[in-house]
Amino acid sequence: MLLWREKLPDSWLPKVRAHLPAVLIDHAYLERKAANAALNLGKYVELYDHLSELNAIAIEELQHFELVLGLLRERGIPFAGPQRSPWISGMMHGLRKGRKQQAIDHLVVCALIEGRSCEKFQILASGVRDLDPGLADFYASLVESEGNHYATYLIMARHIDEAETAQRLDHFLNLDAQLIREPNPLPLLH
Repeated sequence: MLLWREKLPDSWLPKVRAHLPAVLIDHAYLERKAANAALNLGKYVELYDHLSELNAIAIEELQHFELVLGLLRERGIPFAGPQRSPWISGMMHGLRKGRKQQAIDHLVVCALIEGRSCEKFQILASGVRDLDPGLADFYASLVESEGNHYATYLIMARHIDEAETAQRLDHFLNLDAQLIREPNPLPLLH
């Protein structure tokens, strides 16, 4: 996995633990967005040979969306409006224009989103076990999938241009660190 340049703030887990219903709603939206992102990546000519892989990721993300919706129903949590993630918005604002450049940037950002999800799901798997063992097991069950998505997106970017991907990964890891340091009072996964 990645060597992040900034660790998650110590305040993240306590904030999430105190607002698990809001976090589950946010998680549902993130899974749906992840499915849409995988399908949207198919617009890049450079990824036409990877459409089956992108479709597989989209299907898996939609399955995760359904699983989170099931948790919301089981717990009587209404599916409410989404919160805007300053971290995801900040990362997406870093995408360059130009077909090849935008494809690489989009893949790198998707990889980092999946990488941070993998990290956070690992933290949640142990960090909510005392509150909700079933939810802890659920998050543990998603870790491998998120890690696989991270690797798949990064490999796709490297197939387009390895040197350019390395430069952009460096850029976005710096941006991630900057955004992680910015205070975010919202109880969000990202």
